[in-house]
Amino acid sequence: MHLSKSVATSGFVTAAPVLMLFASLAIAGDFEDGMKFVLSKDYTKAMQSFRKAANAGNADAQFNLGVLYSRGRGVPQDHEQAAKWYRRAAEQGDAPAQSMLGYMYLKGQGVPQDYQQAMFWYFRAADSGYAVAQYNLGVMYAKGQGVEKDYRHALSWYLKAAEQGHAPAQAIMGFMYLKGQGVEQDDHQAVSWYRKAAEQGYGEAQYALGVLYAKGRGVAQSNQEAASWYRKAAEQGNTDAQFNLGMMFATGEGVTQDYRQAASLYRQAADQGYARAQFKLGVANAKGLGIPEDAYEAAAWYRKAAEQGYAPAQFNLGVMYATGKGVIRDERQAVSWYRQAAEQGDPDAQYNLGVRYDTGRGIEKDPQQAVAWYRKAAEQGYARAQYSVGVKYDSGQGVPQDYAQALAWYLKAAEQGHAGAQTNLGVLYYNGNGVKQDYVEADKWFSIASAGGYEDAKENRELMEKLMTPMQIADARREADEWARAHQR
Repeated sequence: MHLSKSVATSGFVTAAPVLMLFASLAIAGDFEDGMKFVLSKDYTKAMQSFRKAANAGNADAQFNLGVLYSRGRGVPQDHEQAAKWYRRAAEQGDAPAQSMLGYMYLKGQGVPQDYQQAMFWYFRAADSGYAVAQYNLGVMYAKGQGVEKDYRHALSWYLKAAEQGHAPAQAIMGFMYLKGQGVEQDDHQAVSWYRKAAEQGYGEAQYALGVLYAKGRGVAQSNQEAASWYRKAAEQGNTDAQFNLGMMFATGEGVTQDYRQAASLYRQAADQGYARAQFKLGVANAKGLGIPEDAYEAAAWYRKAAEQGYAPAQFNLGVMYATGKGVIRDERQAVSWYRQAAEQGDPDAQYNLGVRYDTGRGIEKDPQQAVAWYRKAAEQGYARAQYSVGVKYDSGQGVPQDYAQALAWYLKAAEQGHAGAQTNLGVLYYNGNGVKQDYVEADKWFSIASAGGYEDAKENRELMEKLMTPMQIADARREADEWARAHQR
C-alpha cells in the first residue's frame, strides 16, 4: 500500500501535491504497522515504522516516508529528506515516487529546480502507465517547461492519463478541445471530456460544464443544467461556480430568484478571497439584497476587492469616500480610488476623476487633466463624458475652443439620449457655431430634449419657435418624432 501524492492542475498550472492512499499487495511487518498508524493519524509512530521498513529497502515505505517529510507529518517538514526518500523508491522503479521526484525537481523543493530532471522522472513513471505522471508531462509540454511548447505532445500525454480515468486529465482534454489547442476545436468533444471528469466529482470540470450549458456550446442551452452543475462544483468550494450560481439566484436564471441564496453564495466565494464575489457582496450590503443593508459592511467588502485591484470595487469605494457612506468622508481617498479604477479603464471612474479635476475636489483643479479623463471615458461611449468633452470644446476650457469638435461630441451623447447634449446641439444650430445656422435642426433637438423633461430645452424651444414659420415648426416636430421612433428602447 502506498501513501501517495497526486498532482492536480487548474488550467496549465501545477498545483501542490495531495496525500492519497494507494493499495498494493503483500504488505507486512513494519510497513503494515506504518499504514495502520497513518490511518489512525498517529504520524510519529507511522514515521518510526516506515523508517524501519525503508532502511530495509522497502520501496513503499521509502515513498511514504518521503510523503511524511513533504507534509511535515510526524516530523518537521523537510523537502531535502523527502527528495532523498523519493529517490530511493524511484530508483527501485516505484512509479508514484518517480512522479513525486519529478514534481520536486519541477518546483525546486529539496533539490535544485531542474526541468530536464523533472521530465526524466516523469517519463519513467509515465512509461510505466502512471496517470499522474502522464498528466504532468502534458502540463510541461503545454507550458514549454524543459521542452519547446507543444500542444500536440501535451494532448497525447493528457489522453493517456484521461483514458485511465484521471479526472484532471479528462478536464484538460475538455479544455484543449474547447480552445482548439493541439487538436481541431470541437465543442461536442469538449463537453464529452468535461462530463467524464464532472461525473467523477471533479469540481473544475463541473464548473466548466455549467459554463457550456449556460452558453449553449456543445449542448442545448439550459440555465437549469448550468445551475445544476454550478451547484455541484460550488458545494466543493469552487469559487467560480459559487459566484456564477450566486449571479443566477440574483437574476432568477435557471433557479427561482432568491437574493438570500445569492448573498450566501457570494459570501462563500468572498471568504476565499474571490474579488468579484467580494464586490457583489458589497453591493448586496449596500442595497440590502438578501441581507440587512449595512454601508459599513459594504465598504469593508469593497475594500477587500479593491485591494486586489478589482476596478468596479475601487470605483464604488471611491464613491463611498466621496459621500461618507460606510466610511469617514475623505475627498482625497475618493480621488485615489477613482484613479486606480480609471487607470484600469473603468469609464465611471474616468468620468468621476475628470469631474474632480474640473472642480478641484480632493485634488488641485486642472482643466487639461479634466478633459483628458473625460475623453478616455467618452471614447468608450460614456454619454456624460462625451457631453463634458463637448462642453469643454464649446467653452474653450482645457482645450482650444472648437465648435466643430463640440458639435461632434454633443452628437455622440445626444444619440444616446443625453438631454444636456441635445439642448446644446440645438444652441449650436441656433447660433450657427461650428455648423450652418438651422432653426429647424435647432428646434428638433430642443423638442427631443424637452420630451425627456429637460426644462432648459423646453424654454429654448418656446423662444426658438417665435422666430420660425409654422411650416418650419411642423418640419422640426416631424423630425423629432422620427428620431424618437428610431431611438425607442
